[in-house]
Amino acid sequence: MKSSTDDSTDLAIRARADLITAVLLIGLGLLVTYLSWTMPRLEARRIHPATIPGLVPIMLGVLLTLCGGLLGLRSWRIEAPGGWQGLIALFGTQQTRRVLAVLALALVYTLVLVGWLPFWAASMIFIFGFIVLFEVYLTDTPVALWRSVLWALAIALAGGGGIYLAFARIFLVRLP
Repeated sequence: MKSSTDDSTDLAIRARADLITAVLLIGLGLLVTYLSWTMPRLEARRIHPATIPGLVPIMLGVLLTLCGGLLGLRSWRIEAPGGWQGLIALFGTQQTRRVLAVLALALVYTLVLVGWLPFWAASMIFIFGFIVLFEVYLTDTPVALWRSVLWALAIALAGGGGIYLAFARIFLVRLP
């Protein structure tokens, strides 16, 4: 059973995490608003102002900025003694390392591998790396490296090949 001290610490940590999220949402909302505002208005083609290409994105950017501001105001008002220290301590946990590993793998897959390699090869490398990383290094009960490599290789070959076969050959989707 959790004590009231644990609940107040959790609330403090969440309040500080919400504050960081609010700053990121405000920044993203302002960026979307600015980029939408600078889109061509197509006046030369006699486009009505209510149908300009940036109208919906600018509304979404303003709303995102507003929601980020409201979240920031709410989280700023919450008393959060020890919130920053608790939030920083969360970054040293195994769960955080796992989340950061997933983010890193997803970014490498989407920004580096896809487009540089054929889609099936990029998918195989991603699947292989994901399995080995999480079975050997980011787990509480690690598997032997050789066993994980063999298992990951089999799954990567079947998964990458299966993805390619299903989408490119059966559904006729043009893959990158």
